[in-house]
Amino acid sequence: MTGARKIRVLVVEDSPVVQQLLAHVIGEDPRLELAGIAASGEQALRMVDSLRPDVVSLDIRLPGIDGFAVTQRLMRDHPVPIVVVASDVRDLDIPMRALQAGALAVVEKPGSMARADYQTVARHLCTQLTIMSQVKVIRQRGRPRNGDEESPGNGGRGKGAAVTTPPPPPLPPSTAKRQFRALGIAASTGGPAALVKLLRGLPTNFPLPVFVVQHIGAPFVAGFASWLGSVTPLPVALASDAPHRPGHVYVAPGELHLTAEPGGMRLVHGDPVCGQRPSGDVLFSSLASAFGAAAIGVLLTGMGEDGARGLTAMHRAGAYTIAEHASTAVIHSMPGTAVRLGGVTEELPIDKVAARLLELVSTGVEPS
Repeated sequence: MTGARKIRVLVVEDSPVVQQLLAHVIGEDPRLELAGIAASGEQALRMVDSLRPDVVSLDIRLPGIDGFAVTQRLMRDHPVPIVVVASDVRDLDIPMRALQAGALAVVEKPGSMARADYQTVARHLCTQLTIMSQVKVIRQRGRPRNGDEESPGNGGRGKGAAVTTPPPPPLPPSTAKRQFRALGIAASTGGPAALVKLLRGLPTNFPLPVFVVQHIGAPFVAGFASWLGSVTPLPVALASDAPHRPGHVYVAPGELHLTAEPGGMRLVHGDPVCGQRPSGDVLFSSLASAFGAAAIGVLLTGMGEDGARGLTAMHRAGAYTIAEHASTAVIHSMPGTAVRLGGVTEELPIDKVAARLLELVSTGVEPS
């Protein structure tokens, strides 16, 4: 990267020891440079205003206002790519809420140079900072102060009735019904917030099993699934080699591919696909093979191309396939690639997807 402008990183971290560690990690990467260090949320807000960094590395437990509140205020007043750096992978309430508020990624804190996996964790952090610095974030207004999405019909958070949203456009012309049997969803950057919006729109009696691939660091997957189940109506669990049930959400675990069959689920140890494990391509391809026209595939926001070819395989098998529209996707690369490949029945903004799913499972459509 000789001659190229380095990416300026603001580190928000209250521990002096970790401040020094992160400064060292960033300084060792030729793509990055340290723009400054903030020891509190209040200081971070002032420094973003004055320094205008390219990306923020954000601790979640800060004196004064916490990392979630920092995210909320930055996305409202000074939009900037935010990477949440978490040390406790067991308690994800704050980082997940930060993702819901607009942060782009959550990664593991390096912790100590004495760790056996220090170099791996440090490289992953720097790569995420580099990638997320390229995302064009936009100002987000009108978010409730407690950090929850506005959710009419379920009190704004947690279990309850599905959210009422305006209906999507009329279904494409159809002449006969068909019985759908499975729903697959894949997402990457921006996915946690999109998944919350989608799943909050589904009732507890939703008649299909829901299989989810979300690109997130492997140490965070179990906490992510637990958190997702606490803020959406349907029960959520990590997928396993077991039967699946209607109205249940199954999240692919870290470093394993998830495939779905009529009788159950299977976890696969395989090479990464499109650089990802679990991969949306693997999930969608299994749905195409096992369920054909009786499956629905939804590809949400994300960087790269994972899921696009698998969704196209589903489309060719007669499945109903939906890509998140560019108007709501944080990054439109994954759904946009599926559109370019001709693998999408329709594009919808995220707030219209749940309504379409409910329409499909209640009426059915003729395979195209």
